[in-house]
Amino acid sequence: MENSEAIALTAALLAAAGDLTKRINDGVVARGFEVRPAHGFAFARLAPDGATATDLAAHLGITKQAASQLVDEIVRKGYAERRPHPGDARARLVVLTELGWACTRAAEEAALEAVEPWVELLGESEVRVLCDRLRRIAPYGPLRPTW
Repeated sequence: MENSEAIALTAALLAAAGDLTKRINDGVVARGFEVRPAHGFAFARLAPDGATATDLAAHLGITKQAASQLVDEIVRKGYAERRPHPGDARARLVVLTELGWACTRAAEEAALEAVEPWVELLGESEVRVLCDRLRRIAPYGPLRPTW
């Protein structure tokens, strides 16, 4: 692959990622949630079983202080709550509230809508192949903000 082709590929992938992030966030906001993309990336880490602010910082690639501020914000907005950590008395576990789970479901709906234009353009089978190839290159993460 030539340098110019590599640059074109990276530009296309970054543009697609940025467009998806915007479309998903716009869809979530249109469904009545007051969020920004960083919240969605945090929810992706919190969704399975919760996480500490330290875990969240590592996942997002940000400082512990920035993660703490993000946690403060999503707790204040009602999307998450702090609970005692079951395995570490010094730590607090941050878990999604019902509002946080509802926002996560809204993001899933918005993600489906965001890729519909790709299906219309390429066809469902080509999008499945694209998804498979991208999973081989970057198998699920970590999902980090693009801001």
